[in-house]
Amino acid sequence: MAGALDGIRVLDFSEMIAAPVAGMLLADMGADVIKLEPPSGEPWRTAGQFIPGESKVFIALNRGKRSLAIDLKAPECRPIIDRLVREVDVILVNYRADVPARFGLDYETVSRVNPRVVYCGNTAFGTEGPDAGRPGYDLVIQAMSGLLAAERKLDASGAPATVTSSAIADYATGLAMAWAVCGALFARERTGRGQRVDTTLLGTALLMQASRLVKVVEHDGPAVDSFLETLAITRDAGCTWKELLDLHASQRPSGVTNPCYRSYNTKSGTVTIAALSAPLRAKALQVIGVDDPRMAAPDIRPGTPEYTAMNAELGPRIEAIFLTRTAEEWMESFEAVGVPCGPVRFIEELLVDPQADSQGLIGRFDHELAGPIETVGPVIKMSETPVLPARPSPPLGRHNEEILVELGFTPGEVAGLRAKRIVL
Repeated sequence: MAGALDGIRVLDFSEMIAAPVAGMLLADMGADVIKLEPPSGEPWRTAGQFIPGESKVFIALNRGKRSLAIDLKAPECRPIIDRLVREVDVILVNYRADVPARFGLDYETVSRVNPRVVYCGNTAFGTEGPDAGRPGYDLVIQAMSGLLAAERKLDASGAPATVTSSAIADYATGLAMAWAVCGALFARERTGRGQRVDTTLLGTALLMQASRLVKVVEHDGPAVDSFLETLAITRDAGCTWKELLDLHASQRPSGVTNPCYRSYNTKSGTVTIAALSAPLRAKALQVIGVDDPRMAAPDIRPGTPEYTAMNAELGPRIEAIFLTRTAEEWMESFEAVGVPCGPVRFIEELLVDPQADSQGLIGRFDHELAGPIETVGPVIKMSETPVLPARPSPPLGRHNEEILVELGFTPGEVAGLRAKRIVL
C-alpha cells in the first residue's frame, strides 16, 4: 500500500535540523526525498562522527532519503540542477536568504522553470523586517523568543543556561514545514499552481508559548506595556538574571504553582502528576491526603500574597508525603482514580519502553555503513496510507548514479561528471 505522498518528489536542499526533519517526515509519508549535499557532506555528517562520514545526529534526522552529492559551485553542475528543478514537486531550503540564489535555487528562479513547485523556505527570523537575513540557530531563537526565560534554567553563575535539553524551536519548525508543504500540495491539486511557503524558527518558538503571550488591548487589568517598562528599568539597573525572572513571575503569574502539576521525589525515583482541571486536582489531593484551601477560594488567584503564602506552606508538606511511598505505589493510586501520571525518565530508556515500541516509535534499520541501528520512527499513523520509514539515512552520494540516470544522464555522462569531481 502506497503512502499518502507516493509519487511526490522532494529536493531537500538543507542542513542541520529544521528542514532535514521536514524532509524526513515527508519521506515517512512516501515522498521520494533527494538530499542534496556538497561532496564533503552536510555539517551534521561530521559533527561527532562515530565512523567516517556518519554521525548519530545525521542518521536520526535523515532516514528515508536518497543522497545526491554534487559540487554546486562548479558551472558543470548547472544541467543537473535544471533537470532536478523541472522534475521535483517540492523544494526544502533552510540556508540564509542569499545562498539559494547563488546556485539558482531561489524561488524566483525555480518557479519560472517549474510553476507547480512548492517551495518551502525556512529562516531564523523571516524575510522581512529589521532582522531579515540575520543568522540564528535554535539557542539564539530560544533566547530571543522567551523560551529560555520560560524554562528558568540557570547556570552556576545565575545566568541563563546556554545548553538546552533539546533544540525545540528547530524540531517544531520541521513539523511546521512538513504541515505547510502538505497544505500547499493540496492547494496545488485544486489550482494547478505551486507557491512559496515561508517558515521561521521565531514563529514556531512563539507558537509554543501562545498561552503565555496574550494582550487584551482594551482592559483595565495589568497591561503588557507597563510590565515592559518595569522590566526595562529593572534591567538597566543591573539586576541579575534571577532577579529578572523573579520580577517576571511576580508581575505576570502563569499559575504554575499548582501542586498537582509537577514532579515529586519518592522512595524510588521521581514521579510526575498532571492534574490541571479542578476535578482532577481534587482527586489528586485526595490520593495525596491533603486539602488545598485555594480550591474553595477561587478569588485567591496566582500572584496574590495569599496564594503565594498558601503554596509556600503546602508545597513542603506534599513533598514530605511523597517520600513515604515508592513511585510505583503512587502511580498505582493515581491511575486508579484517573489522574495522569508517569515516571521521570531519560530518553535512552525509551529504547526499551514497551509502549513506545508498540506504537512503532522506535525504528529499526540496517544502515549500510553503521549496521543495525535503532532510532526514533514515524510519529503518526494513517489507516489507508501507511507511514513507514522506507530506509535508513543514506551514505554520502550513495544514490548519485541512480538519481542522475533518472534525470536523463547517460552512464557515460555520469562517469565524466565523476571524473571531473562534479559529483562523488
